[in-house]
Amino acid sequence: MLAVWRGRYERLLEWVVIALMAALAVEVTVGVLYRSFGASLVWYDEVASILLAWLTFYGSALAAAKRAHIGCPEVIALLPPAARVAARCLAELLVIGFFLLVGWMGYTILGVLATDHLVSLPEVPVSYVQSVVPIGAALVVVAELLTLPQALARARVAHPAEATGQSAH
Repeated sequence: MLAVWRGRYERLLEWVVIALMAALAVEVTVGVLYRSFGASLVWYDEVASILLAWLTFYGSALAAAKRAHIGCPEVIALLPPAARVAARCLAELLVIGFFLLVGWMGYTILGVLATDHLVSLPEVPVSYVQSVVPIGAALVVVAELLTLPQALARARVAHPAEATGQSAH
């Protein structure tokens, strides 16, 4: 059942990332076209920066859901099974703890930014734009928790490379 939820979660994040990439591509293309005709959109740079930040946070959550984030699997694979499980648990605690802190601080900052608005689009509150920080952090924590049982199972096997279908060389 957890595998089904993990798969659905991955698909949802994939669609969000695809939508953000498409929006960014369209926005940049429109901005370039306007500039090439001698006109400039006032909101182009600010919106492109925001979309890139959102893409980064949602993409990080997707990477976490696919367990494709930065790690040192070769070093962990050299450890005996009990040490691999302990190292995996420690790594998961550190990652989850870090993103809980990022999420909490991101949420806290939203109150400070409540009265600020974008420069080029004054009707858009900065707190809306920056909400990606606590939301993205929460999405990473959910991804880590959904993939934790599978990660621990892989850490328990004698040869982790064999469990993932990779060569041990």
